[in-house]
Amino acid sequence: VLYKLKNNMKKIASIGLFLTLFALGVQAQEPVSPLKLSTQLDSASYAMGASISFDLKSRGLSTLNYAALMQAMQDVFAGKNPQISMQDGQQAIMAYFTSLKKKQEEPLIAAAGNFLAENKKKKSVIALPSGLQYEVLTAAKGAKPKATDSVTVHYKGTLANGKQFESSYERNQPATLSLTQVIQGWVEGLQLMSVGAKYRFYIPYQLGWGANGAGQDIPPYSVVIFEIELLKIAQ
Repeated sequence: VLYKLKNNMKKIASIGLFLTLFALGVQAQEPVSPLKLSTQLDSASYAMGASISFDLKSRGLSTLNYAALMQAMQDVFAGKNPQISMQDGQQAIMAYFTSLKKKQEEPLIAAAGNFLAENKKKKSVIALPSGLQYEVLTAAKGAKPKATDSVTVHYKGTLANGKQFESSYERNQPATLSLTQVIQGWVEGLQLMSVGAKYRFYIPYQLGWGANGAGQDIPPYSVVIFEIELLKIAQ
């Protein structure tokens, strides 16, 4: 497992990270007393530990079994065989970070599910089997786009908390785009609309930007809400 570390110590810190995480645990221990960094070796050693720790903390890790970590380092530098093989150690690291990520994601997934469950109780909201929900703001009759068409639309996008992340109305410029290049919630939703209609779509993360989100504006597992006005189907 490779990690990108800071302060131009990538190679040294990556090796150190792997060695020190052989016996990774979840029980926190009391931190050691402050050290007096008297020699070049003292300073370099402390800096390596800090570099590794900053990287792990940035990945969501909040604690280690410090005694096990130190024992692993001492064993390796003493030439002893680690208590965990290279392969098993790598698997242990990956399994731990996977479980950590799952714990961090659970509240986000639950919040998205709760929002949609409450939202579909509204009389004006129609819920589809895919999970997509929508309201008809302005009805229209006529041609509807296919999944392979391009369309011209005005739209506004917000998160479930009401925070707006994009609006063609504010730019005063409608967008022309292909339905082959948008999120699945748009593909499904636009095919319900006739030219001249305006709908509000509540798009679950599975039909939106999924587990990764999109940049800083759309967090992971976000329900996104779009008001879309279909102006024309491009030929």
